[in-house]
Amino acid sequence: MDYKFPDNLKYTSSHEWVKIEEDIATVGITDYAQHQLGDIVFIQLPDLGTSVEKETSIGEIESVKAVGDLIMPLSGQIIGINENLADSPELVNSSPFEEGWILKVKFSNYDEVNNLLSVNKYKELVQSEEN
Repeated sequence: MDYKFPDNLKYTSSHEWVKIEEDIATVGITDYAQHQLGDIVFIQLPDLGTSVEKETSIGEIESVKAVGDLIMPLSGQIIGINENLADSPELVNSSPFEEGWILKVKFSNYDEVNNLLSVNKYKELVQSEEN
């Protein structure tokens, strides 16, 4: 299958994408992840202002097939959530990198950004999981 891999993003091994803009990171799940989950029916989001640690679960994504954890790619504070997902969780399926973003975090540790996967490393990960 042909998945989208925007090269202006960073990625995690748990299939989140991260868009870095100064000290703000926008987070969502990748095209590959939304295909694996199938039709998304509900997303549990953290509260605004919540302090989060890298690699902790901060919510759930529920699809017709499964329930998956949303894993935080960076430590910091939640400063935005995509309110549209409450009524339209399927935006994550139809537009995972644009309208289907999940949250924004003001991150505190630039070293964590450097540990995220490049687009090429993430493509390698997806290929290894598919084989």
